[in-house]
Amino acid sequence: MSEFNFDVVVIGSGPSGESAAISCAKNGMRTALIETRPQVGGNCAHKGTIPSKSLRHVVKQIIRFKNEALFRVVGDHRRLTFPQVLEAASRVIPKQVEMHSANLNRNRIQLYVGEAYFKDQNTVEVTMADGAKETMTARTVVIATGSRPYRPADVDFNHPRVYDSDTILEMAHTPLSLIIYGAGVIGCEYASIFAGLGIKVDLLNSRERLLSFLDDEISDALSYHLREGGVMVRHNEEYESVKADASGVTITLKSGKRLRADALLWCNGRTGNTDQLNLDSIGLSADHRGQLAVDENYRTEIEDIYAVGDVIGWPSLASASFDQGRGVAKVICGQDTEVFAKDVPTGIYTLPEISSLGKTERELTSQKVPYEVGRAFFKHVARGQISGEDVGMLKILFHVDTLEILGIHCFGAEASEIIHIGQAIMKQQGEANNINYFVSTTFNYPTMAEAYRQAAFNGLNRVKRMTH
Repeated sequence: MSEFNFDVVVIGSGPSGESAAISCAKNGMRTALIETRPQVGGNCAHKGTIPSKSLRHVVKQIIRFKNEALFRVVGDHRRLTFPQVLEAASRVIPKQVEMHSANLNRNRIQLYVGEAYFKDQNTVEVTMADGAKETMTARTVVIATGSRPYRPADVDFNHPRVYDSDTILEMAHTPLSLIIYGAGVIGCEYASIFAGLGIKVDLLNSRERLLSFLDDEISDALSYHLREGGVMVRHNEEYESVKADASGVTITLKSGKRLRADALLWCNGRTGNTDQLNLDSIGLSADHRGQLAVDENYRTEIEDIYAVGDVIGWPSLASASFDQGRGVAKVICGQDTEVFAKDVPTGIYTLPEISSLGKTERELTSQKVPYEVGRAFFKHVARGQISGEDVGMLKILFHVDTLEILGIHCFGAEASEIIHIGQAIMKQQGEANNINYFVSTTFNYPTMAEAYRQAAFNGLNRVKRMTH
C-alpha cells in the first residue's frame, strides 16, 4: 500500500488543470482534482475565454444583421440591452460544464469542491462550502489555479459602476458610454464588443501603440478599425484617480485629462491565484503578481510541486494551458521529453479578429534577416466577397533566399482558424517549410484559405522582380 492517498493532486480545473489530471489518470495514476467553484471548467469556462468569446459572437451576429440590407427591410430595430446579449451568450457555459464533467468522470478522477491550501509539501486540505474539511496526501501536487483581474487598492470595485473583466459579465444595465482602462488583449477585445453594441468607448492605453507584440501593420490595422468603429483610443495615458458616483465614473489622468462615462471597465493586468494556498508552509513564494516561477519542465523550486497555466504567466492562453497540462503529466509520469509549450499562435478575438505566429517585420529587420512579404487582402478573396467578410488581410513573411516561412499574420474574419494552415507548413522540417507549398497546392474555391495562394504569389512576384 502507498503511504499517499493519491499519486497526483491537481489544484484547479481550468484547461491546464483538467488536461494534467486526465493525462495523469490515463497513465494509471490515482488522481484528485480540486476546484473552488461548484462547477468545473475554471475561469476559462465561467469568466474568461468561453463567455467573452460567446459574447463577441452574439455581438458580431447583431452587427451583421444591422448591416445586411436584406434584413434592414424587415428587421426589428429595437435597442438590445446588454443583459439580453449576455443571456444569449451564456447559453454555451452549461454545455462546457457538462463536457468537462463527463471528461473527469470518464477518467475516474476524484473531484473535490472547495478551497485548497497546503499543510505541508505532500498534504493538501480542502475547505468545503459548508465549512467541512477534507485532508489528502499526494506524492505530487500540480498548481493550476489560474489568475484573476488585478485590482489596485485605490479603485473602488465594490461600486456598481466599476467593473473588471470578470464582473463585467454580470453587468445588469446598458451604459451609453464606457471607459476601458488598459489596452491589452482583453481591453481591446471588450472595446470592440461594446463599440459593436453602439456604446461610446474610450480606450486608455499606457503605451505608445496597441498590442506592441504584434506586427506593426497588424497593430495599425487594429487601431484603425477600432477608431472606425467609434472607439476613442488614447495612448500614453496613466490614471491619477478614479471617482465613482450614482450617475457615472470620472477618471483623472496624469496627463491632466478628465474623462467621464456611465461605467468603467478595468483591464490592466492580472494576478495569479496563489494567495490562498498557504505557500509559506512549503517554502514556496510567488512574485508580486502572484505568479510562480517554473523550469522548462514546469517544476517549481520545491520538489514534486509543479505549476501550469496562467499562474506561471506568459503566454496566459487557454490553448497553451492545454499543452502545459499534458506536458507536466509527461514529466510526472516519467516521459521526460521536450514538453514546454512553444510556438504558440496568438488568437485575439477583437472585431475583426487577429492571429499570428512567428517573427514580425520589426524582429526580422532588427535581426538583419533578408525577408520578403506576401499579402492577400480579403476584399480580393472570392469567399470574403460572398460572405461580406471582406475586411482584413493575410500576411506571410519568408526568407528571400530559402523561401522558408518566418512569420504569418492575419487580421480579419476567422483569422484564428486561417492561421493553422500556415502553422502546419511552418512546423515542417527543412525544405518542406517553403512558401512554394501554397502555389503548388490546389485550394478549394471559393474559400478563405485561398488567401494563402494569393499571398504566396504576391510575395514570390516581389522576389522575381528583385532577381531580374
